[in-house]
Amino acid sequence: MKPARSDRIKGALWGLLVGDALGVPYEFHDPRDIPPAESIEPTPPSGFPRAHAGVPPGTWSDDGAHALCLLASLLHCERLDVEDLMRRLTNWYEVGYLAVDGNVFDVGVTTAQALAAFRRGVPAAQAGSREQEANGNGSLMRVLPLALWHRGTDAELAADAALQSRVTHAHPRAQVCCALYCLWARRILEGGSDPWRQAVDTLRRAYADDSAERSELEFHIRPDEEPRGAGTGYVVDCLRSARLALAAGSYEQVVRAAIKLGNDTDTTAAVAGGLAGLRDGYEAIPKRWCDALREPELAQPLIRQLVERAAKFD
Repeated sequence: MKPARSDRIKGALWGLLVGDALGVPYEFHDPRDIPPAESIEPTPPSGFPRAHAGVPPGTWSDDGAHALCLLASLLHCERLDVEDLMRRLTNWYEVGYLAVDGNVFDVGVTTAQALAAFRRGVPAAQAGSREQEANGNGSLMRVLPLALWHRGTDAELAADAALQSRVTHAHPRAQVCCALYCLWARRILEGGSDPWRQAVDTLRRAYADDSAERSELEFHIRPDEEPRGAGTGYVVDCLRSARLALAAGSYEQVVRAAIKLGNDTDTTAAVAGGLAGLRDGYEAIPKRWCDALREPELAQPLIRQLVERAAKFD
């Protein structure tokens, strides 16, 4: 029996946070050095050289905090307000808003540069870098709440996904990856028979054949290729890695498969884990992993508000 819509929305957000936290200790490691899948737990096996060794197991990183910043902004403003979003991201960076322990222990270079530009007075929609070298996964990792909150058309969702990307990652490639991911999430929530293919087809219809976005989709993202990925911080590879991991099976198997790719393990596990939780529902997330998550009270009221809002439209 398919979980209720509310359980799946709840599962998506907790799935993102749990995946992020589970991946934190394994970050920056070569895939050959990641423990066997069955040993991947919030506390790694004895002797494993944890990334961020001073960060207690069960702590989400910038991925989870930024997703919560976006969710909080959407719920407060009742629309995508990128100025409000950037103020919240700045508060995260400066005072640890929505970070576990108020501790900011990881921030991408591109995001840090955009936040610095915003603090200098650059408008939020112009703060992100458009350089090709700035195609990290920092906007992709936070965008899932938008897909869960949004009640507009597919074209409006894709446009807003791109807009929220521009505040930190303004290259068309990052924008298109965010748009595709949001449409993919929407098709999963709708129970589509082939959510990835349906999302790709929708996005192709949204872009003119000669547009920069269509070129990025066809020649760089290449959505018709078989799933593959290396778990890196490159936005296209992150999207591909999530697609590869999502085919692994249950929520637990998906997140472990994401972490087994090595490299940017927390983000890959957050991006894939959010979709696995959306697909399978909250109850599919292992209870021991949820229990290990630190300071869940930071996220609980925001997730509850989103679930209650969604119920009004069902």
